Amino acid sequence: MIQKIALIASIMLPLWNIPLIVRIIKRRSSKDLSIPWALGVWFCFLAMFPAGIQSPDVVYKTFTYINFFFFTLVMVFTVLFHKQ
Repeated sequence: MIQKIALIASIMLPLWNIPLIVRIIKRRSSKDLSIPWALGVWFCFLAMFPAGIQSPDVVYKTFTYINFFFFTLVMVFTVLFHKQ
């Protein structure tokens, strides 16, 4: 039961990036986010990615794939819509 709850949470948690992505696209701006923050977080996820995909833990592996995908979108849209 605990594994099922954790698996559901590992899928749901990264989905909270979607409202941020939508807000950036609607406003056509990511001025409230810093590029160093977005890139720093993304590079940390990138460094953790190999360990996550090799993990025997299905919860951690699922979270790794989904979170990396959605935060990559956050990072891309932050960079694309950042106004100097």
